[in-house]
Amino acid sequence: MPGEFEPHRGTWMLWPQRPDNWRNGGKPAQVAFAAVANAIAHFESVTIGVNPDQLANARHILPPQVRVVEMANNDAWMRDCGPTFVVNGQGDVRGVDWIFNAWGGLINGLYFPWDLDAAVAQKVLEIERIVCYKAPLVLEGGSIHVDGQGTCLTTEECLLSPGRNPDLTKDQIEAHLKEYLNVEKVLWIPRGVYRDETSGHVDNLCCFLRPGVIALAWTDDRSDPQYDRSSEAYDFLMAATDALGRRLEVHKIHQPQPVLISSEESEGVDVIEGTTPRQPGDRMAASYINFYFCNGGAIVPTFNDPNDRAALYKLQDLLPERQVVGIPAREILLGGGNIHCITQQQPFGKLKQRVLTTSFIAKTP
Repeated sequence: MPGEFEPHRGTWMLWPQRPDNWRNGGKPAQVAFAAVANAIAHFESVTIGVNPDQLANARHILPPQVRVVEMANNDAWMRDCGPTFVVNGQGDVRGVDWIFNAWGGLINGLYFPWDLDAAVAQKVLEIERIVCYKAPLVLEGGSIHVDGQGTCLTTEECLLSPGRNPDLTKDQIEAHLKEYLNVEKVLWIPRGVYRDETSGHVDNLCCFLRPGVIALAWTDDRSDPQYDRSSEAYDFLMAATDALGRRLEVHKIHQPQPVLISSEESEGVDVIEGTTPRQPGDRMAASYINFYFCNGGAIVPTFNDPNDRAALYKLQDLLPERQVVGIPAREILLGGGNIHCITQQQPFGKLKQRVLTTSFIAKTP
């Protein structure tokens, strides 16, 4: 799996509309998603999968340079239900289709059913005519980050949570990561961001800026529950080495002030049995780390917070070769994730432009 900071062929997204997750029928979220898609489209091509009943609406709202395709889905988290793309030594792109169960299935998942989301990865790969590897592991794309040189970041809180792979040991899960991502070392950070309803996805806590260099969500407020989590992660990473034996360089990015759901925002979300309600005063897992690399750019969530400017300046300083772009993302956060969660990169490679037969797929090494 290449690092996200490596060149992309394009970006995949899905379109929000679920009324029990996105307020006011998803209208404010659709504006936010369109802003993200438009920002990315300045750097690389963007494709958005849309449910049939929203196809005309999405095409009307989105800029013409964004490709819109019909793709049934339960919700709009392409990072987590979409494919993880990998590239072999000959430049052939393949896709890993993990098992998706809505972040914990019937034990601690966020909605039911999730059957349409579980089919998204294969749909993307069929559209692109890319070979699909079916992985025997419940995993979402937001639970992993790689450096493209053999190192994978994840959290124990997420991948060892009871709703994902209760029949697998930590060693067995790590073996699957090494096999399907072709990594040599997995760094298991203990916990993710406080109140992250994904059970601590690593993409909200830290990410590789380049091999050997990591950005980490941080707070100096010792009374904030996030302080212990970030300190724990910092100590772990500073004591670790990557797959090539290098010590890691860790940069702290101060998080925004706690973002709480307002009464108006809560009232705009439908309450449906089997889903997690949005209560007034609930704290959301806001983090600047949940940003997205694209070709020559980095699209960063902002929250109308005093720390926005400092985070953008710090990331621009750390990424001098890129244009750092801030996008207001509170509406995305209200759905439970952020810009990185709604995007999935497709790396460059020598794509095979032919229909792949079952016999060909079965013999693919």
